[in-house]
Parts: sequence; structure tokens; C-alpha cells
Amino acid sequence: MRVLIVTNMWPTPEQPARGVFVQRQVEALRRTGQVEVTVAAFSATGRPWEYLRQAIALRRRKAEADLVHAHFGLSALTALGAIWDGQPLVLTVHGRDCHHPVTRAVTRAVARRCAAVVAVSRELAAICPFPTMDIIPAGVDTHHFQPCSRQEARARLRITASERFVLFPSDPARSEKRYDRARALAASLPGLGLRSYHHTPPQETPLWIAAADAVLVTSDREGYGLACMEALACNVPVLSTPVGIAPEVLPRVPGTLCAPFSVSTWRQELQRILADPDPHVPGREAALEHSTDAMARRTVVLYREVLRRARREESRSAEA
Repeated sequence: MRVLIVTNMWPTPEQPARGVFVQRQVEALRRTGQVEVTVAAFSATGRPWEYLRQAIALRRRKAEADLVHAHFGLSALTALGAIWDGQPLVLTVHGRDCHHPVTRAVTRAVARRCAAVVAVSRELAAICPFPTMDIIPAGVDTHHFQPCSRQEARARLRITASERFVLFPSDPARSEKRYDRARALAASLPGLGLRSYHHTPPQETPLWIAAADAVLVTSDREGYGLACMEALACNVPVLSTPVGIAPEVLPRVPGTLCAPFSVSTWRQELQRILADPDPHVPGREAALEHSTDAMARRTVVLYREVLRRARREESRSAEA
């Protein structure tokens, strides 16, 4: 199969972590050996007209593809420019495209033109203003995120072995991630530090997770909740609000917490974790179920079903 991926989320030298999960899914698709993938990636941050400009560029390019797959609702609007020979369009929604009022309205309109819409979590599928065909996360790259001894991780990051700290795995400036909650929790335990790996090069992210005593996901909402799965892939304790994938996965992993945020409840769980000089959880098995390779195989199945339906519709039209 020849697949064209259209996305406004893709790493750049200036933002190496932006959309890296899409990049890793593309790599996993290529590893299946069943898909020939071409990527049309662009940035439209602060330049909304870029969606239209890229659509025109795709129309002129006329890429040879059996199917077009857009990541994020506004990217699907751009991807329509690549549908020059009746190719089916698949859309994966990631969160903001179903939350932000303007983006949500555009996504709802373009979803009518899609052969299939995929959500990255059941929670997101439940709020989509249009039907979804499947739930397929981008997945966690278990080749990249692997267990590593805390001693080794701290030595490589030049963090003292005795420091106790929790990790906030996002940009503190993003209001929906609720850094204020993480800060209040850390402040309630004397001697506990709070670190963030915002602006950290993607290759160092697993080291920061492995070096931490626990990972805190204090968000009001998550499309999927990749940070939760990355922590589990490294066998590091994670405390999360019941958002994204967390309610489905964390109850099955001893030593983790999935609960509405409360300083007292979360502090009690953290105290239990900190009583262990080197805390770990058996999370990797759950992460492997959501690996990029597992999700790529499911995506290939989806592609085949979409193409099968498209051929059937073409046959019916020809007979008519």
C-alpha cells in the first residue's frame, strides 16, 4: 500500500519534540513492511493560512498514494488537496481538534469527507462530534522508552543519587496540563523536588523518566496521555488524573494511581512510593500492548478495510 501522511505535527530543529509521536508511528508503519509511506509535514503555528497553502501545494504535487491519512482535524482540511484521484481519506483526531470550538467545527465539517475517523482514546471518541470507526493511539515507542536503572540515568544527567523528585512531563505553561497541581503536591512533601523535561531533546526523555521517583500527569484533559504510557514503558510509577488512556491502563498496574487530583490523596500515594529508595512498577507489559509497533499493525488492518470498502463502492458505482 502507498500511504500519504499529512500532518501539522512533526519534529523540527527548533521544536524537536513536536509531533514526535506521529514520526514514530510512521517509522513503525514502515517497519511492518506492508506500507510505503510518504510524509507531507508542515507547521502552521501562528500562520493559519498555511493550511490552505499546503493544500494547494498537495494538489499540484499529485502524490501517488492509494490512501491519505491526516493527523489532526485541520490537517485533514489540508489533506483534501491530495485527494485528486478519489483516494480515501483517514483522519486521526488527537484532542484539541475535538475540544477547541473553532477547530472542532472545522474538524466536524471535514470528517464528513473522510472514509474513516480514528480517535486516540475511548475518552476522546466519546466527545467527538462525529462517529469514529476505530480507536488507535499513536502508541508508545517501546524501542526508545525502556527500563533503565535510576543510578545510571542520574549519572548521565548529572543528578545526585540522593535527590528525591517527581517529574512533570509537559510544558508548565500549558494551562490544561495543570502544573499548579503538581507544584502544590510537591510543596506538600518537604524535601521533594519537582522537575519538568520541557525543551529536553527527545533522546534524553527516557533518562529523565528513569531518574524520577514518579511521573505526575495532573491534566484536566488528555487526548491520549502518552506521558503515562512512556512512564510505564520505563517501569516508573505514574500518578494520573482519570484522563485519556489512564483509566483503562493504570488500574491494572500495581503501584500506580489513577484518581481525581487531591493533594491529600496523591500525597499519601507519593509517601508510599518515596518510602522505597528505588521505586518501580511492573508497567512495561501494559506499555507493550500500546506500542507503536502494535498500533502500526492495527493501522494497517484499518487501511486495508478502508481500501476494501472504497473498491466495493467503486464497483457498485460502475455497475450502476
